[in-house]
Amino acid sequence: MKLLLHICCAPCSVACVKQLREDGIEPVGFWYNPNIHPVTEYRARRDCLIEYAESIGLELAVEDSYGLRPFVQAVCDNIDNRCAHCYACRLERTAQYAAEHGFDAFTTTLSISPYQNFELICQQGRRAGTEYDVPFIPLDFRPVFREGQNEARALGLYMQKYCGCIFSEEERYCKTKKSS
Repeated sequence: MKLLLHICCAPCSVACVKQLREDGIEPVGFWYNPNIHPVTEYRARRDCLIEYAESIGLELAVEDSYGLRPFVQAVCDNIDNRCAHCYACRLERTAQYAAEHGFDAFTTTLSISPYQNFELICQQGRRAGTEYDVPFIPLDFRPVFREGQNEARALGLYMQKYCGCIFSEEERYCKTKKSS
C-alpha cells in the first residue's frame, strides 16, 4: 500500500513510522501544518522533522506554508472550537496531495496524541478522503504514545510544549484548558 502519512511533528512521528514499518508499510511523510505559531515554533518543528526523516530514511514531502493570518481568520469567531478547523485544513490538504500523487490512502500522526480528539480527527479525515476520493485510514496510535515520546527524548528531538496554535500556547502559559 502506498500510504501518505501527515506528520504534525517529529516526536509524534517516531512511534507511528516504527509501527507502520513493523506492519510492512513504508509510509511517505507529509509536512503541512499552517496552524503552528509563532513562526519560530513552526520552523523548529519543520526543521526537526526534516532532519529526523533523513536520519531514518523516510521520504518526506514538505509543503512549507506558514499560515498565521489565514488560520486566525478561520477560527477567530469560534476560538474554543478551533480544533475542528485545524484538523480539517491539514487533512484536506493531505488528502488532496495524496490524490494528486497517486497514494492509495492517507493517515495522520495526530492520532497518536491522547490530548487530541481522535473521533474528530477521524471524522475530518474521512470527510477529506471522500472529497478527494482517497481513503483515510483511522489508525489509533495512542497506545504507543509514551513509547514514542520516550524514544524522541532519547534521540534528542525538539520536544514542543503545546499542540501548535497560538491559542494552545496561550493556554499553556495561562494554565487554562479549552472548553471543548
